[in-house]
Amino acid sequence: MNFNLTEEQQAVRAAARDFAEKELLPGVIERDNAQEFPAEQIKMMGELGFMGMMVDPKYGGGGMDTVSYVLAMEEISKVDASASVVMSVNNSLVCWGLEHFGSEEQKQKYLPKLATGEQIGAFCLSEPEAGSDATSQRTTAEDKGDHYLLNGTKNWITNGNSASVYLVMAQTHPEKRHKGINCLIVERDWEGFVVGKKEDKLGIRGSDTHSLMFTDVKVPKENRIGEDGFGFTLAMKSLNGGRIGIASQALGIAAGSLERSIAYAKERKAFGKEIAQHQAIQFKIADMATKVEAARLLCLKAAMLKDRKEDYSQASAMAKLYASQVAMENAVEAVQIHGGYGFVKEYHVERFMRDAKITQIYEGTSEIQKIVISRNVLK
Repeated sequence: MNFNLTEEQQAVRAAARDFAEKELLPGVIERDNAQEFPAEQIKMMGELGFMGMMVDPKYGGGGMDTVSYVLAMEEISKVDASASVVMSVNNSLVCWGLEHFGSEEQKQKYLPKLATGEQIGAFCLSEPEAGSDATSQRTTAEDKGDHYLLNGTKNWITNGNSASVYLVMAQTHPEKRHKGINCLIVERDWEGFVVGKKEDKLGIRGSDTHSLMFTDVKVPKENRIGEDGFGFTLAMKSLNGGRIGIASQALGIAAGSLERSIAYAKERKAFGKEIAQHQAIQFKIADMATKVEAARLLCLKAAMLKDRKEDYSQASAMAKLYASQVAMENAVEAVQIHGGYGFVKEYHVERFMRDAKITQIYEGTSEIQKIVISRNVLK
């Protein structure tokens, strides 16, 4: 085992940290309050290569490994989880799915703008009646010969209003259940496609989460990814990698909670000395640091397996399950360490606590991760 990062990986981490501190930190509280999408910052992330990190350079991407992606996601998430979830969806779900399963024509048409952040992508799987049970797709794609007619509703869609390209899962052959689902590439300005209301969320309030409505949207056959009925397989394979992204986001929230707690504990005085010198605080810091390190190793292992093209489904589920748990626990402890100051927005940790919760829910709840893990362990 080699725990040393390459010079390139260290450079990626440093660049992400520098960007987060200089460009994301200023205004992050205001964006959270106003539920404002970080459009300018996302554009800059695209220019820096963070929106298509693993995409082949011939399609405009960075051609980096998954380990570098984890490192960058952690640093961005330490400061602004709303920005990092945009980055995660674009990288892990949209670009990855297109590059690995799309036709050459589809890749040439869509990937260059997505990989450079000129356009943003959205991954449309969840529905009002299809959350953890993703097989129960009510959105339909009726085969009309040279095109599909798309009808239905999607909800909880990250980048719902800011995206230009949408990967939409829809049922074409209900009698085949999950084997009848297709993945269609839908463009923002097509007739019959309407972006619904924006969700008023507990956390990641800077990201735009919307419902989407499709009414007789005409989708050309050439916009289907893969063979007829391949959509559900594409979705599950994409989510395997997506879990690494969200695990890294959770890791960043946990690490950010730790870093702010350490800094505060060295400044705040109680009973005549810095609270960092009180054993009660020291033990909290020790637990938080140990959990962060364990979560980081799980994330990096999953990334390493993915880069080696080995089976990483169990590793990514473990990383997401544990890192999201640690994000929640560390954020709560960070608020406690900050005392009354932790309860106000100025010190950031109350936002960490709100942002952390979603990492236990989206891209597969913690309960779903346990199902994935147990199935692998009990094989």
